[in-house]
Amino acid sequence: MALDSLNLSDVLAEVASGALQLPDFQREWKWDDERIRALIATVTLDYPLGVVMALQTNGTSIFRTRTLRGAEGAEGRVPDLLLLDGQQRMTSLFQALHRDSPVETVDARGKPLSRWYYVDIAKAIGSPADRDDAIVSVPEDRILKTGFNRRDVIDLSTIEGECAAGYFPLHYVFDTQRVNAWHQEFVKVDVTNWGLWGEFQQHVLNRMRSFQVPMIKLAASTTMDAVCAVFERVNTGGVPLNVFELLTATYAGNREYVAENGDYYKLPDVWHGIKKHLTSSYPVFGRMEAGVEDGLSSSDFLQAVALVRTWELKQSNPRSAVSCKRRDLLELPLADFVRLAPRVADAFEWVGTFLEQQCIVRAPDLPYRTQLVPLAAVRTILGTGTDTGVGDELITQWYWCGVLGEMYGGSTESRFTRDVEQLLERLQGNTEVVPDTITEAAFLDDRLDTLSTRNSAAYKGIYALLVKQGAVDWYFTEAPLNAARLAEYSVDVRQIFPKAWIDKNHRDYSARANSIVNKTPLSLRASKSMAGSPGGYLKTLALESGMRAEWFDDVVATHLIDPAALHGGDFEAFYENRSKQLVELVVSAMGKRTVFRGDADVKGW
Repeated sequence: MALDSLNLSDVLAEVASGALQLPDFQREWKWDDERIRALIATVTLDYPLGVVMALQTNGTSIFRTRTLRGAEGAEGRVPDLLLLDGQQRMTSLFQALHRDSPVETVDARGKPLSRWYYVDIAKAIGSPADRDDAIVSVPEDRILKTGFNRRDVIDLSTIEGECAAGYFPLHYVFDTQRVNAWHQEFVKVDVTNWGLWGEFQQHVLNRMRSFQVPMIKLAASTTMDAVCAVFERVNTGGVPLNVFELLTATYAGNREYVAENGDYYKLPDVWHGIKKHLTSSYPVFGRMEAGVEDGLSSSDFLQAVALVRTWELKQSNPRSAVSCKRRDLLELPLADFVRLAPRVADAFEWVGTFLEQQCIVRAPDLPYRTQLVPLAAVRTILGTGTDTGVGDELITQWYWCGVLGEMYGGSTESRFTRDVEQLLERLQGNTEVVPDTITEAAFLDDRLDTLSTRNSAAYKGIYALLVKQGAVDWYFTEAPLNAARLAEYSVDVRQIFPKAWIDKNHRDYSARANSIVNKTPLSLRASKSMAGSPGGYLKTLALESGMRAEWFDDVVATHLIDPAALHGGDFEAFYENRSKQLVELVVSAMGKRTVFRGDADVKGW
């Protein structure tokens, strides 16, 4: 790493020639008119601009590159330097001080503007405190309207008009020939302008021409991980750079791929196609209309690919580790991604089918998105090897232990690794291995009291398990709920004892009214009849169903509810009975008993 001080005119010339470009992961230039004026004022005063940072390429960039906005004529050249920090400043200065065309910027509200930048000579040679006012933003037609109600017009469309107004065009600054020509016209206007020009040249032009840009240059050997870390640390005002963006630029810059295929690899297009295909069949992965990163993300997909790749590497080198940390993603070769991506995409399709079997079909109902990553990796590695009775049983138990034990709520990378390796070992025949997610999962029965919102994975899990075990809707009673009917009937979690009724009749139970114990999956239509006391609305629903009351009680019981407690309005009896039944539902799904009230230890798996 080296620190140089470069003349601003030289830096802008490198931008124009394409010697200084941007890595393609850099986001678009977006500075507004006011910030550009302030930046120019800083340069005219020779105040510190701040350090910029660039990566040396040694003639071979690992990234796809692009020129700074306004220097598109230099596209095609391999840059000497890639600008990591300073894009907004350098682009603004290049467009305002070097390019012979208006600057495409925006106003304070984001409305597009085309502006030329001038300096008011008389104001510029005054107090430095007034320098911001001396920098003038002028419309594209160079007709400046000022004064009360903007009735005063200054025509800057000709050199004569500029000189008469005493407004110097700042894009002339580094062009000596044009500056001299403008100077000659300026002194023709008024002989006293000789002295004015002398002061302007001394206090403004000379400072701009000698202005230095401190630049840190990173060696071309800097690792990808370091480049990413440096970029994020120095770009504190922007959105953090993600691995997908960095890989997009890296893959696009792969010369071997371009030579073989005639075009660069477009990672965003590949991911868009994969995600669109998955969501069209499995809404649980997200909604494309909400954006390609809604639901299952590019990071999730890359992590699954990295888990598979590092597992493969470990087969030939046992000392290596199965991992999907940031470093592993950044080091993911394009050839391996191209090879593995279709297999991982197929694995996520299988995951979608698996979730349907668990009656989880909508993105808001998915307990943990992260838990799908190791599951897809295992499927990618084993393929149809998971499609056995033993395999299905193990994966289902592992999944529900993860959900109901709330094992994927914190840091997940180390759990990804353990789950992949342990599931694979068990599925490949080592019956002594039990995944940690199964052995460590615990569900205390008093957890039911605190499960009250979708923020909890266990809350969503119990909701899905109620559907899976055969709950019948209380209005559409012809068949049990299933994955297909959840959307058709607008099924959601509905309160059994209405909170309004509890508040009115049993305020001491209000704290438990929102618990999952007092909720169950029912259609929107059924919920419209669920007002007043449970005993009253059950009669209404029974009449609407056309069933005899005792038959309708059987429908109610499919939700693991004692109908007698509802008819009698006995919330205490209802809550105690249903809590026990829900615990048994959890025990069945997890395949193990865990810690219950009064237990001294964990009951084994």
